[in-house]
Amino acid sequence: MHTQQTPKYPIDVSWESKQQKISNPLVRKDAVNICWLRNLSVSSSLCSKSKDRGGKEKKKQKAAKLDLRELSELIDVDEVTVEMNQAIENMKSEFIKNLNLRSATGALDQINVTVDDKVYELQELAQMSRKQKLIVLNLANFPTAIPQVIKAIETSGLNINPQQDGTTLFLPIPKVTKEHRENLAKNAKAIYIIHRDQIKDTRNVTIRELKKRKDVSEDVIRRVAAQVEALCDKYVKEAEKLLQTKQNELLGSSE
Repeated sequence: MHTQQTPKYPIDVSWESKQQKISNPLVRKDAVNICWLRNLSVSSSLCSKSKDRGGKEKKKQKAAKLDLRELSELIDVDEVTVEMNQAIENMKSEFIKNLNLRSATGALDQINVTVDDKVYELQELAQMSRKQKLIVLNLANFPTAIPQVIKAIETSGLNINPQQDGTTLFLPIPKVTKEHRENLAKNAKAIYIIHRDQIKDTRNVTIRELKKRKDVSEDVIRRVAAQVEALCDKYVKEAEKLLQTKQNELLGSSE
């Protein structure tokens, strides 16, 4: 009986056999698909890394924080902060003076009255007393100023119509309507915009002067300019909070 002997060395695949496998359309198709998937995987990985890198750079820009020590080396930080803070204080003062729901009792004192080319506050000319739904002005000491006082009150925007009886003026306190509240809220926004722009003007002037420096590298100028931006944003956000609080108060919102 003839038995098949195991070859001493592994049988090498003939060139023809290899060629058949390569020329097989199914095998070739699978190989192409595998290569395509690998390339897609690499491309996706590179794209995702690129996106992550870009995202991180954006986050770094947003994360600029104040470094007052670095700022003080190139700009007068005290002067800049005083100007920005003054805009906030002026905004608060105008809110109190002009946007009180009880403006008849709060803002009348500071109404300006021009008499003989001189400007007086109303409280300097009249003795003021308050009653329920009524304010009484006694102008016995300055009777000649009555016409100017009436004109000043009528043009003050307080929606008050003075009634005269001799040297006494009676001022009925107007009812606070929804329309009046909404108008006051709009006025609050207008006041906010004025003082917000003052803060931004201070920022713009500071950065403009900073960029004129020739003894400092551009990298340092950009970094310090970002610090000035951050300082400006801090005060603008404070102004926004004041506006939101005031509008909620004027509109009767608890939010």
